[in-house]
Amino acid sequence: MKINAIITGSTGMVGEGVLLECLASDKVASVLVINRKPCGVVHSKLKEIIHRDFEDIEPIRSQLAGYNACYFCLGVSSVGMNKDTYYRLTYTLTMHVAGVLSEENPDMTFCYVSGGGTDTSESGRLHWARVKGKTENDLMQLPFKAVYAFRPGFIRKVEGQRHVHAFYKYINWMFPLGRRLFPGGFCTMKELAQAMIHVTLQGYARQVLEGKDIIAAGRTV
Repeated sequence: MKINAIITGSTGMVGEGVLLECLASDKVASVLVINRKPCGVVHSKLKEIIHRDFEDIEPIRSQLAGYNACYFCLGVSSVGMNKDTYYRLTYTLTMHVAGVLSEENPDMTFCYVSGGGTDTSESGRLHWARVKGKTENDLMQLPFKAVYAFRPGFIRKVEGQRHVHAFYKYINWMFPLGRRLFPGGFCTMKELAQAMIHVTLQGYARQVLEGKDIIAAGRTV
Protein backbone atom coordinates (compact mmCIF):
# COMPACT_ATOMS: atom_id res chain seq x y z
CA MET A 1 0.00 0.00 0.00
CA LYS A 2 1.20 3.49 -0.84
CA ILE A 3 0.35 6.42 1.38
CA ASN A 4 -1.62 9.39 0.11
CA ALA A 5 -1.39 11.84 2.98
CA ILE A 6 -2.95 15.11 4.04
CA ILE A 7 -0.63 17.22 6.21
CA THR A 8 -1.71 20.26 8.20
CA GLY A 9 0.63 22.76 9.82
CA SER A 10 3.37 22.54 7.19
CA THR A 11 4.28 26.21 7.70
CA GLY A 12 5.25 25.32 11.28
CA MET A 13 8.28 23.43 12.51
CA VAL A 14 6.73 20.01 13.06
CA GLY A 15 4.52 20.05 9.98
CA GLU A 16 7.35 21.20 7.72
CA GLY A 17 9.63 18.46 9.03
CA VAL A 18 6.99 15.78 8.52
CA LEU A 19 6.28 17.12 5.02
CA LEU A 20 9.95 16.98 3.96
CA GLU A 21 10.31 13.43 5.25
CA CYS A 22 7.13 12.31 3.48
CA LEU A 23 8.27 13.80 0.19
CA ALA A 24 11.56 11.92 0.54
CA SER A 25 9.89 8.58 1.36
CA ASP A 26 9.19 6.02 -1.36
CA LYS A 27 6.29 4.78 0.78
CA VAL A 28 4.40 8.05 0.25
CA ALA A 29 2.84 8.47 -3.19
CA SER A 30 1.28 11.90 -2.78
CA VAL A 31 0.88 14.69 -0.24
CA LEU A 32 -1.80 17.35 0.10
CA VAL A 33 -1.03 20.27 2.39
CA ILE A 34 -3.69 22.68 3.60
CA ASN A 35 -2.32 26.04 4.70
CA ARG A 36 -3.37 29.59 5.36
CA LYS A 37 -0.32 30.76 3.39
CA PRO A 38 1.99 29.00 0.89
CA CYS A 39 4.49 26.59 2.43
CA GLY A 40 7.14 27.43 -0.17
CA VAL A 41 7.88 23.81 -1.10
CA VAL A 42 7.66 22.59 -4.69
CA HIS A 43 7.66 18.84 -5.44
CA SER A 44 6.10 16.49 -7.96
CA LYS A 45 4.26 14.63 -5.16
CA LEU A 46 2.90 17.79 -3.56
CA LYS A 47 -0.41 19.59 -3.94
CA GLU A 48 -1.32 22.61 -1.85
CA ILE A 49 -4.65 24.17 -0.92
CA ILE A 50 -4.65 27.68 0.49
CA HIS A 51 -7.57 27.98 2.87
CA ARG A 52 -7.61 30.64 5.56
CA ASP A 53 -10.44 29.44 7.80
CA PHE A 54 -9.69 26.02 9.32
CA GLU A 55 -12.76 26.37 11.50
CA ASP A 56 -14.83 25.92 8.34
CA ILE A 57 -13.37 23.59 5.73
CA GLU A 58 -16.70 22.78 4.09
CA PRO A 59 -15.77 24.91 1.02
CA ILE A 60 -12.85 22.54 0.26
CA ARG A 61 -14.53 19.28 1.34
CA SER A 62 -14.71 17.90 -2.21
CA GLN A 63 -10.90 18.16 -2.54
CA LEU A 64 -10.20 16.09 0.59
CA ALA A 65 -11.48 12.68 -0.54
CA GLY A 66 -9.20 9.85 -1.65
CA TYR A 67 -6.55 10.05 1.07
CA ASN A 68 -5.61 7.26 3.49
CA ALA A 69 -3.58 9.24 6.05
CA CYS A 70 -3.71 12.58 7.81
CA TYR A 71 -0.71 13.89 9.73
CA PHE A 72 -2.26 16.64 11.81
CA CYS A 73 0.60 18.90 12.89
CA LEU A 74 -1.39 22.12 13.29
CA GLY A 75 -1.27 23.52 16.79
CA VAL A 76 -0.82 26.59 18.97
CA SER A 77 0.97 27.31 22.22
CA SER A 78 -1.13 28.07 25.28
CA VAL A 79 1.42 30.65 26.49
CA GLY A 80 -0.22 34.07 26.68
CA MET A 81 -3.50 32.83 25.23
CA ASN A 82 -6.83 32.97 27.03
CA LYS A 83 -8.52 29.66 27.79
CA ASP A 84 -11.47 30.06 25.44
CA THR A 85 -9.27 30.87 22.45
CA TYR A 86 -6.92 27.99 23.21
CA TYR A 87 -9.86 25.58 23.49
CA ARG A 88 -11.32 26.78 20.18
CA LEU A 89 -8.03 26.56 18.27
CA THR A 90 -6.93 23.28 19.83
CA TYR A 91 -10.11 21.27 20.34
CA THR A 92 -12.92 22.77 18.25
CA LEU A 93 -10.85 23.39 15.12
CA THR A 94 -9.19 19.96 15.25
CA MET A 95 -12.46 18.13 15.73
CA HIS A 96 -14.08 20.01 12.86
CA VAL A 97 -11.29 19.12 10.42
CA ALA A 98 -11.12 15.52 11.65
CA GLY A 99 -14.91 15.14 11.46
CA VAL A 100 -14.98 16.14 7.80
CA LEU A 101 -12.01 13.90 6.98
CA SER A 102 -13.58 10.90 8.71
CA GLU A 103 -16.72 11.32 6.60
CA GLU A 104 -14.78 11.63 3.35
CA ASN A 105 -12.11 8.99 4.12
CA PRO A 106 -13.31 6.23 6.47
CA ASP A 107 -10.20 4.15 5.61
CA MET A 108 -7.90 6.94 6.81
CA THR A 109 -5.31 6.66 9.58
CA PHE A 110 -5.33 9.92 11.55
CA CYS A 111 -2.11 10.90 13.36
CA TYR A 112 -2.47 13.77 15.83
CA VAL A 113 0.58 15.59 17.19
CA SER A 114 -0.27 16.15 20.83
CA GLY A 115 2.39 16.66 23.50
CA GLY A 116 4.10 15.21 26.53
CA GLY A 117 2.09 15.72 29.69
CA THR A 118 -1.30 15.51 27.97
CA ASP A 119 -4.05 14.68 30.48
CA THR A 120 -6.55 12.17 29.11
CA SER A 121 -8.37 12.10 32.45
CA GLU A 122 -9.44 15.68 31.56
CA SER A 123 -9.41 16.50 35.27
CA GLY A 124 -5.86 17.66 35.99
CA ARG A 125 -4.63 21.06 37.07
CA LEU A 126 -3.26 22.29 33.73
CA HIS A 127 -5.82 23.66 31.30
CA TRP A 128 -3.76 22.99 28.15
CA ALA A 129 -3.19 19.37 29.19
CA ARG A 130 -6.91 18.82 29.80
CA VAL A 131 -7.79 20.30 26.40
CA LYS A 132 -5.20 18.17 24.63
CA GLY A 133 -6.49 15.13 26.53
CA LYS A 134 -10.08 15.80 25.50
CA THR A 135 -8.94 16.25 21.91
CA GLU A 136 -7.14 12.90 21.96
CA ASN A 137 -10.10 11.16 23.58
CA ASP A 138 -12.69 12.51 21.17
CA LEU A 139 -10.57 11.96 18.06
CA MET A 140 -10.40 8.29 18.97
CA GLN A 141 -14.19 8.08 18.84
CA LEU A 142 -14.38 9.20 15.22
CA PRO A 143 -14.97 6.53 12.53
CA PHE A 144 -11.46 6.44 11.09
CA LYS A 145 -9.62 3.23 10.29
CA ALA A 146 -7.25 4.17 13.13
CA VAL A 147 -6.30 7.16 15.28
CA TYR A 148 -2.92 7.68 16.95
CA ALA A 149 -1.78 10.46 19.27
CA PHE A 150 1.91 11.35 19.19
CA ARG A 151 3.49 12.94 22.26
CA PRO A 152 7.02 14.01 21.37
CA GLY A 153 9.23 16.01 23.71
CA PHE A 154 12.20 17.90 22.30
CA ILE A 155 12.42 17.39 18.51
CA ARG A 156 15.60 17.87 16.50
CA LYS A 157 14.94 19.42 13.10
CA VAL A 158 15.90 17.90 9.76
CA GLU A 159 18.21 19.53 7.25
CA GLY A 160 16.51 21.97 4.94
CA GLN A 161 13.89 23.20 7.40
CA ARG A 162 13.12 26.91 7.31
CA HIS A 163 10.29 27.11 9.83
CA VAL A 164 12.22 26.56 13.05
CA HIS A 165 11.79 28.39 16.35
CA ALA A 166 14.60 30.89 16.80
CA PHE A 167 15.53 29.56 20.22
CA TYR A 168 16.41 26.17 18.77
CA LYS A 169 19.75 27.44 17.54
CA TYR A 170 20.65 28.14 21.16
CA ILE A 171 19.48 24.84 22.64
CA ASN A 172 20.04 22.35 19.83
CA TRP A 173 23.40 21.44 21.37
CA MET A 174 21.45 19.78 24.20
CA PHE A 175 20.07 17.02 21.98
CA PRO A 176 22.92 14.45 22.18
CA LEU A 177 23.19 14.82 25.96
CA GLY A 178 19.43 14.79 26.48
CA ARG A 179 19.05 11.74 24.26
CA ARG A 180 21.54 9.83 26.40
CA LEU A 181 20.09 10.91 29.74
CA PHE A 182 16.37 10.97 28.85
CA PRO A 183 15.99 8.97 25.63
CA GLY A 184 12.20 9.09 25.71
CA GLY A 185 12.14 12.88 25.81
CA PHE A 186 14.26 13.55 22.74
CA CYS A 187 13.46 12.43 19.20
CA THR A 188 14.36 13.57 15.72
CA MET A 189 11.95 14.93 13.16
CA LYS A 190 12.84 11.97 10.95
CA GLU A 191 11.85 9.53 13.69
CA LEU A 192 8.54 11.32 14.21
CA ALA A 193 7.66 11.31 10.51
CA GLN A 194 8.82 7.73 10.02
CA ALA A 195 6.74 6.65 13.03
CA MET A 196 3.67 8.18 11.37
CA ILE A 197 4.44 6.30 8.18
CA HIS A 198 4.93 3.10 10.20
CA VAL A 199 1.58 3.26 12.00
CA THR A 200 -0.20 4.07 8.74
CA LEU A 201 1.21 1.00 7.04
CA GLN A 202 1.51 -1.45 9.92
CA GLY A 203 -0.42 -0.11 12.89
CA TYR A 204 0.93 -0.03 16.44
CA ALA A 205 0.19 -1.75 19.72
CA ARG A 206 -0.89 1.48 21.44
CA GLN A 207 -2.91 4.44 20.23
CA VAL A 208 -0.85 6.90 22.27
CA LEU A 209 2.82 7.01 21.29
CA GLU A 210 5.13 8.54 23.88
CA GLY A 211 8.74 9.42 23.08
CA LYS A 212 10.13 5.89 23.31
CA ASP A 213 7.30 4.57 21.12
CA ILE A 214 8.00 7.25 18.50
CA ILE A 215 11.67 6.32 18.38
CA ALA A 216 10.92 2.58 18.22
CA ALA A 217 8.28 2.91 15.48
CA GLY A 218 10.42 5.37 13.54
CA ARG A 219 13.26 2.88 13.32
CA THR A 220 11.16 0.12 11.77
CA VAL A 221 10.15 1.78 8.50
